Amino acid sequence: MTTLDTILARFTARQATVGVVGLGYVGLPTVKCFHDAGFGVVGFDIDARKIEDLRAGRAYLKHLGEDWVRALASSPRFKPTDDVADLASADAIFLCVPTPLGKHREPDLSYVERSTEAIARVLKLGGLVVLTSTSYPGTTREHCLPILERGTGGQCGDRFFLAFSPEREDPGRQGVETRTIPRLFGGIDVASAKVAGACLRAAVQSVIECESAEIAEAAKLLENIYRCVNIALVNELKPTLEAMGIDIWKVIAAASTKPYGFQPFFPGPGLGGHCIPIDPFYLTWKAREFHESTRFIELAGEINAHMPRYVVEKTAHALSDDGKALRDADVLVIGLAYKPNIDDVRETPAAEIISLLEDAGASVAYHDPHVAKFARMRNYQNIELSSEPLTPERLAQADALLIVTDHAAVDYAMIGAHAKLVVDTRNAMAKVTSMNARVVKA
Repeated sequence: MTTLDTILARFTARQATVGVVGLGYVGLPTVKCFHDAGFGVVGFDIDARKIEDLRAGRAYLKHLGEDWVRALASSPRFKPTDDVADLASADAIFLCVPTPLGKHREPDLSYVERSTEAIARVLKLGGLVVLTSTSYPGTTREHCLPILERGTGGQCGDRFFLAFSPEREDPGRQGVETRTIPRLFGGIDVASAKVAGACLRAAVQSVIECESAEIAEAAKLLENIYRCVNIALVNELKPTLEAMGIDIWKVIAAASTKPYGFQPFFPGPGLGGHCIPIDPFYLTWKAREFHESTRFIELAGEINAHMPRYVVEKTAHALSDDGKALRDADVLVIGLAYKPNIDDVRETPAAEIISLLEDAGASVAYHDPHVAKFARMRNYQNIELSSEPLTPERLAQADALLIVTDHAAVDYAMIGAHAKLVVDTRNAMAKVTSMNARVVKA
């Protein structure tokens, strides 16, 4: 049996150890996927607090469940660590690290490069490295490959194997998890594709091989660009139809009755999460290298990026109709997370909306049943807020209630009964049958 056959057999038999670098919204579900499949897993993160929480069985990502995290803490097949040397035992290492944008929307691959350099020093002979972080086509081959060759002193397909397999996480979505979501991958070479395929197929129900890492990288970008552009379309239509006296939400509901050729997308206060606000601009940046323009993507980005300011302007106009100014107004924001029913605040539009409201002189508070405290974010370091209880008295006190995230746990009937003015960016009040509040859609 060749060395390659031995490696393939270890994955097929689930006798291999899988390492995961970065234990956030992508990395921790990856740990769950391979651990549930019977693999031994080493989870690495530079954040010592995450390691402490995992060792103690404390869930810092609530949507994965408290019970599972407690069970993981007592499992002999899981080792959480902040020491990269512990990854030396891993047969495969999945890189699940951030790929943010710089100030000028340029890709920041520093996390990818630093983590690749770190694992290159400890990667075992015949080890597989899988980049999952979204980036532009060519990142795996142009950045990870030379770093691994220098760090290991060997060649891909011989000393190590390398592939790209994009994450497809959707935190909070019910009925799906990493192992049940179809998974793409593309190898740097034929041998790497064989090894990556064997590894993924041992843990994921449906695995689709792309002809190259670049195709897999571009496919992930297309998924997110598709959503970005279509959300921008309905965000652009919203004020246009409003000027005509037409409700965009009712238009979308009507169009959705068509059984083919239409998929509904919904307007909102801006984009959140890592995927849609950030990932499309990796392609716009890379396109310039080839003297190509990506006008649809850049226009969609401009429209979506303007939405928080549009929401604040609508709030100011709604207050003005009540004879009040935004300055010194008491505005209670409902929802800090970027999407319903989770505690994920990455790139949340609520942060910019709160910042804009405060800049305009409003007194701002928020309520979110999933986010107890405003977390310090890269661009919002000076906002000191904690979630306030939602009571009839607090609702009656506020000059305006601004719904940014439509969590299911929020009592919208109580809002309708006791609030004076509701600015609704999510059509959350549409199902409330008895209404004392004045509702303005934004």
